[in-house]
Amino acid sequence: MTAPAATRAREVWLLTATFLIAVAGLIYELIAATVSSYLLGDSVRQFSLVIGVFLSSMGLGAYLSRFVGQAMRGFIWAQIALGVVGGFMAPALFFAYGWTGAVAVPLYALLMAVGVLSGMEIPLIARVLKQIGAPEFRFENVLTVDYVGALAASVAFPLLVIPHLGLMSASLVFGCLNLLVAGLSLWLFRDFASRMQWGAWALTLAASLAALAMAERLVSVTEAQLFEDDVILSEATPYQKITVTRFRERTRLFLDHSIQFDTLDEHRYHEALVHPAMALAPRRAQVLILGGGDGMAAREALRWPDVRQITLVDLDPRVTGLFRDHPQLAPLNDFALRDARVRVINEDAWRFVESANQAFDVIVLDLPDPKTIALSKLYSRQFYALLLERLGTGGILVTQAGSPLFAPEAFWSVVQTLESTRNPSAPGDGLRVTPYHAYVPSFGDWGFAMATQGLRMDRPLTLPAGLRFLTQDTWHAAQVFDPETARRDVAVNDIQSHALLGYYLDGWDRWFR
Repeated sequence: MTAPAATRAREVWLLTATFLIAVAGLIYELIAATVSSYLLGDSVRQFSLVIGVFLSSMGLGAYLSRFVGQAMRGFIWAQIALGVVGGFMAPALFFAYGWTGAVAVPLYALLMAVGVLSGMEIPLIARVLKQIGAPEFRFENVLTVDYVGALAASVAFPLLVIPHLGLMSASLVFGCLNLLVAGLSLWLFRDFASRMQWGAWALTLAASLAALAMAERLVSVTEAQLFEDDVILSEATPYQKITVTRFRERTRLFLDHSIQFDTLDEHRYHEALVHPAMALAPRRAQVLILGGGDGMAAREALRWPDVRQITLVDLDPRVTGLFRDHPQLAPLNDFALRDARVRVINEDAWRFVESANQAFDVIVLDLPDPKTIALSKLYSRQFYALLLERLGTGGILVTQAGSPLFAPEAFWSVVQTLESTRNPSAPGDGLRVTPYHAYVPSFGDWGFAMATQGLRMDRPLTLPAGLRFLTQDTWHAAQVFDPETARRDVAVNDIQSHALLGYYLDGWDRWFR
């Protein structure tokens, strides 16, 4: 190969490498942010911290690159190091959390290391391009390729990487990508490479490929530490991590490592959520359930013979698919999602409510806790106002509202937000709201809030047969709050302030951090 042709080949490779390392670098950042939100909660706070730490570490790496004497050797060492640090980041974090229960320190230490190494890449590539005499070298070309790589990674992460690889394998795959960049760079720039680099590259590549081949086993070992019971299903979707565990006849569902139900006591939660509203509603023909992709709330609503249709709206099609079709999961909801009266819609709850043109007699909000802004908005005055436009005359709305013991300010903020929502039938008044709570061993003392536009809710309940928890006596007791859980003076939650998010995080941190 002639000298100009060799130079051109090296230039093309370095620009290609810039694209590849940009993809890998942003994937590592997204993995760190996702792991931190899974294990530490509050995705807004964690994503903000991860982005800030990663970018500042990249700045430090760019500064430190000036002290690298031989740019090409430095670039190759950076790729080998990223193959190890970035590639094994997710396994290391899950193992640390599984065995010690702590993840913040190793997470940010690894993130800073990845950031410093990633920050060194572009300056070193630019120096190499100058050294080889690239005839049309322009620094902005390098940056353009880098930004295009970041865009590709940001699109691929939720659509391809997580659904098809999961966090553990994704980390290792992109570690191997960095090592591929290192290996091709070693070959193309072999006059710059040292034997030590060849040896280090071979060892790290062998270790990474071996770990990748054992990724499923690593996931199983880690989840055995994270969960008390046997993991019978573990999947990552574009929306969340789904884990189902079993011990003897006891099945539990976790979403993003947070428990959603335990078959030992889920009846207490779902009976309390669904049946007071169903019993007090003058009509029950049309029922809307937001969330509740496991089908348990639908199962309870189907106990009422005058229900003609249940519209269940859940964002994740994989959850509703599993609880409709999986031979071990579908029986848990008495095959409710296969019932001809149940219509499942996989859509964002806010978008569905905005576009719906149907009136419902009962609306049940079985939504995840408001631990992020995206979830907090589904507990806002604006969202409740939208829901009331879909609530028929005399209809009842009920929502799970968190724990009045662990996060009392959050619970009462939900109640007060409902009370302050404009009443369409009496514009000068608010809604009539009944707060109540029940003890669910998996969750603790758990609260609910039921609202109408004026219907009296102090009537006795006429309940269907076969309930295991809810009776007239337990309903009366559920409306009594002791001094620890009594009403607080709190702010209303809206989409500008998101006061509920702060109340929720502060309350749970006070007990469990």
